[in-house]
Amino acid sequence: MIRKDNEFSRVYVGFDGRVRKTFRGLNAQKRFETEVAVLKHLEARGCEYVPRLLEVDPETLTIVTSNCGQRATSISEGKAKELFAELERDYGVRHEDAFPRNITYRHQDGRFCVIDFEFASLVDENGELLPGGVSLKVPGKE
Repeated sequence: MIRKDNEFSRVYVGFDGRVRKTFRGLNAQKRFETEVAVLKHLEARGCEYVPRLLEVDPETLTIVTSNCGQRATSISEGKAKELFAELERDYGVRHEDAFPRNITYRHQDGRFCVIDFEFASLVDENGELLPGGVSLKVPGKE
């Protein structure tokens, strides 16, 4: 089932629940690298409300992730802002595309989740961008 198909990416949600996203268009390589780095960063920090990176194919600019539910159709603006603020405060990730379209709802545990990290930035505890925007190194995993 196609979930999204536009000039920037094609996203399929398989019957197995896995999400396949292929990056294309303007800055596809950079957006692919950013999403991979940020998802690895969030997993290393134990963030439970983002997709898990399952496969990475740099040749086709494709990632496969776990499914974080269905698009949240009735999230308040305040709740959305709170979720993106929590992501930055607790995990050092500024989404940079912080809109409700990037929030899903996972029925299994009743949790709102955040998706689509291709424009995200890693920030320090003061909210300052890390040098280079996204660091491919995961602290403590050198």
